[in-house]
Amino acid sequence: MKGKLSPFLILLAAVLWGTTGTTQAFAPETAHPIAIGATRLAVGGIFLVLIVLVIGKFEFTNWPIKTTILASLSMALYQPLFFSAVSITGVAIGTVVAIGSAPILSGLIEWLYLKVRPSKIWWYSTFLSILGCLMLFSNKESVLVDPIGIIMALGAGLSFACYTLISRTLVENHSSLSVVAVVFTLSAIWLSPFLFVFDMSWIMSIEGIGVSLQLGIVATGIAYLLFAKGLINVSSSTAVTLALAEPLTAALLGVFLLGEYLNITSWLGIFLLMLGIGILIWSSKNSRSEQGLGKMGNIETF
Repeated sequence: MKGKLSPFLILLAAVLWGTTGTTQAFAPETAHPIAIGATRLAVGGIFLVLIVLVIGKFEFTNWPIKTTILASLSMALYQPLFFSAVSITGVAIGTVVAIGSAPILSGLIEWLYLKVRPSKIWWYSTFLSILGCLMLFSNKESVLVDPIGIIMALGAGLSFACYTLISRTLVENHSSLSVVAVVFTLSAIWLSPFLFVFDMSWIMSIEGIGVSLQLGIVATGIAYLLFAKGLINVSSSTAVTLALAEPLTAALLGVFLLGEYLNITSWLGIFLLMLGIGILIWSSKNSRSEQGLGKMGNIETF
């Protein structure tokens, strides 16, 4: 049952990530995007550590220090790279390149380093999802392709792919809660200098407090905890493709809460995104059912 729920845990995490853009729209005007990203990790890290302390399930035995540092650096790098890419080359191109490149890069990393070749179903669903993502953002703004912005967006996609791959190795031997608590606390420490670079007076306002808590607790702490739990039974390449539900959620929230307009092409993109994600979940359920039947068959034989 837990294995069958894993793709849905990742999907729910992506939905929570998708609330980030809408939440930022309610942030004070003086709040810089990178400062919001740093605050998000700081609040999320503190929230996760408090949960660990309350529950008392912190595992520190045989903790892989090098792997943990790599995971925290990957997450810390993602924040400024993504926000910088968006500011340089625009929301549409920056988002599509960063989020769209992550599944492909994750699949290639698995293929090259873990010698795990992605299935044909994964390629089909990933292609449909990325195509849907491109169509979804086609109406956002005029296209501005800046080479530096594209490089930063690709760096953000690579950072998220690396974080997913490394985190999967961590959750195999440690509890998901302990992993995200440690990783995000370290990530917040790496980004803490940004809190002194930008004006942080906005965080003391009612809007600032609300935005910080929602982004830190819901869109980071809870979301990445669900993501880590899902990674136990889902490959990193599949998880990153399922994470494409993030822009889907952001677009729908923009329509229903912020009054944004989507043209026919964007709605078709939403359909392709949902189709690609649906195919991936269906194939994951089928593969696990077949594995379960295979095990039962072996038991009956012996």
